[in-house]
Amino acid sequence: MTIKSISLEIILVGAVLAFAAPASFAQSGSTRPRRVNPVPTTSRADASVPAANEETAAPRASVNTARPRGANPVNTSAGTGTRRAYELLEQKQYAAAAREAKQVAASNPDDSEAWKIAGFAEINLKQYAEAASDLQRALELQRASGQEDANTVDALAQAYILTEKFDQALPLLVTATTRPGAAPSAIMLYYRGVAEYQTGKAAEAERSFNAAVKANPKDAASLYYLGQIAFRGGRLDDSIALLNRATLSDARIAAAWALLTTAYLRRAASATVEAKADADYLSAVRAGESLTRVRTDAEASTLFAQALIGAKQFAKAATVLERVTVGDDAKGVTLYLLGVSHSRAKNYPKAIAALERAAAKTPDDVNVYRELGYAYEVSKQYAKALDAYQKGATLAPADTDFKESVERVRPFAQRQ
Repeated sequence: MTIKSISLEIILVGAVLAFAAPASFAQSGSTRPRRVNPVPTTSRADASVPAANEETAAPRASVNTARPRGANPVNTSAGTGTRRAYELLEQKQYAAAAREAKQVAASNPDDSEAWKIAGFAEINLKQYAEAASDLQRALELQRASGQEDANTVDALAQAYILTEKFDQALPLLVTATTRPGAAPSAIMLYYRGVAEYQTGKAAEAERSFNAAVKANPKDAASLYYLGQIAFRGGRLDDSIALLNRATLSDARIAAAWALLTTAYLRRAASATVEAKADADYLSAVRAGESLTRVRTDAEASTLFAQALIGAKQFAKAATVLERVTVGDDAKGVTLYLLGVSHSRAKNYPKAIAALERAAAKTPDDVNVYRELGYAYEVSKQYAKALDAYQKGATLAPADTDFKESVERVRPFAQRQ
């Protein structure tokens, strides 16, 4: 009897894993599952790693908010109140500065300097919504008097970015980065890129991030976004190069490690030369391991395990996944991958235990039944194998693999 060497494909977090399964045997002549559709996903979160969810996990550059640079510390119409607030701001007594400035603004609502100092103090206190409101008031007063202040514009733009009001931030950031005779800072170019990206202007965002990197070649946050844009555009080589630069500049950016792992996995899956695929799988393992140094949650471990499976390090993948599947909150996709890892390591009892849990979590996923049926079949539990294959066939009636598997194990199941 000749057993075919079959490939199994897993799709998770936008990455495609393709790895060859070793030849196996069973009394009935079973073979590895020949085709696996995308892994079970009952929700977007079930098949994604937050670190790779680029919008929410994007790195955030630090904000330069020490004080309103170049501003007149004293608003003469406010008297000593504004002077005292400004002194407190320079002394980094931000809460006291905010209180003092707000008291001045309460007694003189048209004092733009008071609103401005309050806004700067609130940014330093990470009270970004309050800062945006006060700085907006300051800017309106400045414009009304024909004395718009660049520092107020810049600080308000940052406050809007940090409160995710990207559409309001963008025009301010365009102003901040296009002032005649002034070279824009890398931080403001970065924030402009973020605002453009988040408002659906990817091409403009790419230009802004490139400008930010030109101003600061080690701008890890901008490099990350450029890697993400290249990834989404299918330019995997560019994406990998940019993400490697990002992680070299700042190894703490979990989002960059996650996307780099995914990019390597996708490029490996599309490789036509086995040696190149193997090299990318090993690179994915290194990136995934780095990810788990900065994030220890189940989803990061799941992505790392994918890389290990792609590199055929099945026992290690199982060890990684076992640590995050102990509780009842383990996700179906993670349990499925644990089952695959154990199965490829020929530890079929553990594979069955994991896959049975996966089936309970995601009862409508055909992949679980394909793999579970195989594990039962190899273990000579033919009645259970038949039941698993039949469930898969019910879910995917046009799938010939399930039909063949049902017919293959039926005679052995009837003898038990």
